[in-house]
Amino acid sequence: MLQIKNLNTYYSSIAILRHLSLHVRQGEIVCLIGANGAGKTTLLRTISGLVPSSQGEILYQGKGLLGLAPDVIVKMGIGHSPEGRQVFAPLTVMENLELGAYHRFGRAEKPEIQGDFERVFQLFPRLYERRRQIAGTLSGGEQQMLAIGRAFMARPKLLLLDEPSLGLAPKLVEGIFQAIITLNQEEGLTILIVEQNARRVLEMSHRGYVLETGRIVLQGSARDLRDDPDVQRAYLGKDYAQVAER
Repeated sequence: MLQIKNLNTYYSSIAILRHLSLHVRQGEIVCLIGANGAGKTTLLRTISGLVPSSQGEILYQGKGLLGLAPDVIVKMGIGHSPEGRQVFAPLTVMENLELGAYHRFGRAEKPEIQGDFERVFQLFPRLYERRRQIAGTLSGGEQQMLAIGRAFMARPKLLLLDEPSLGLAPKLVEGIFQAIITLNQEEGLTILIVEQNARRVLEMSHRGYVLETGRIVLQGSARDLRDDPDVQRAYLGKDYAQVAER
């Protein structure tokens, strides 16, 4: 579904992504792990057209994305829930969700859009309770639910998720991850996810990539990455590595 070949992305003259190549198959959850500053968010923003790149290739369902505007990429079927949620703070929950579906209203899809509102509220019942509330007054967890729900309202085939658990309490984190699994298994969404909680994201993913300073340094099945001693030491913690050795 998604194929990236030899991608280079720069901020000014500084190379952030260096000769990066990866692929995502339809129906997969693929995770990206790595230290802060490794280029994970830049990669998602480049796929979405928010950061330009003139070197390399990004193919989505065989079509090139480089040079396309972000709204065109959304219409092609790629949704993006960004780092930091970035909800429209002055608007209500419902208005945020409506904006997620903005490109669909002119195509006689109103019954389907109404069904998608209901699906979001099934996934995140708290959003239904807060549907008339101003988004900027929601808790961090509620804003994350809204950011994912807003991305879903575009009815993407590929969903990009950037740090969905960042700053959330453990109980909320598990609810967010369960919703992501549901979107993959029941809605058929292909998901490319950046996540700081490497242990949990490797448990739910099919495959993964490890980024360091803008380069892919490891890749493989989620199980293989969990079992890799270097990944255990760097990203899963000392306790996990000790347990794995027993």
